[in-house]
Amino acid sequence: MSLTNYSDLKTQVANYLGRSDLTSQIPLFITLAELRLSRDLRIRQMLKTSTATMTGGDSTVGLPSDFLATRDVFVEATPRITVSYLTPSNFSRDARATDSGRPVFYTLRGQEFEFAPIPDTNYTIQMLYYAKPTALSDTNTSNVFMANCPDALLYGALLEAEPYLMNDNRTELWTNLYRAAINNLNTSDEESEYSGVPISMKLASR
Repeated sequence: MSLTNYSDLKTQVANYLGRSDLTSQIPLFITLAELRLSRDLRIRQMLKTSTATMTGGDSTVGLPSDFLATRDVFVEATPRITVSYLTPSNFSRDARATDSGRPVFYTLRGQEFEFAPIPDTNYTIQMLYYAKPTALSDTNTSNVFMANCPDALLYGALLEAEPYLMNDNRTELWTNLYRAAINNLNTSDEESEYSGVPISMKLASR
């Protein structure tokens, strides 16, 4: 079975469904599968780095347009300085949220990062984040999902197809295969990140 690009994927979805009359619907099933994967999957191939400038007096910076989730945020300096995440409620209660200085905390509100203290001058920040891949299409025939988890993409598309076809008895099958693929991908990614790294313990100090 060939499953290396968008055309292959459309063909295999039709083959698995045993239908030749879904040419106009299959792209939608794939789009919905990509949206599902964007919510469920976090693997290192989805990581992306971006920089932005914090303007003095403005505590907010817009999220990248393809943003899914944060991994790390740094202030560019020598050495780089980690900015720590706080939940929105903890951020609002933090006494430094209205101070002015170099940011040491951030939270997420809507489509923006919010930093505290409020920048006292311009700072460059670097963000490591999980990015939503560019959607598959006839002109964009591969992406992170297609290259790294075509099986999950296929099962996701088949899962999205069954409600349209009113074939509910197949939904459980594709759901189980999809979930197994996602669990295996996330577990494999976590294990590969830490394999060969000696286990160490860092004691917290007050």
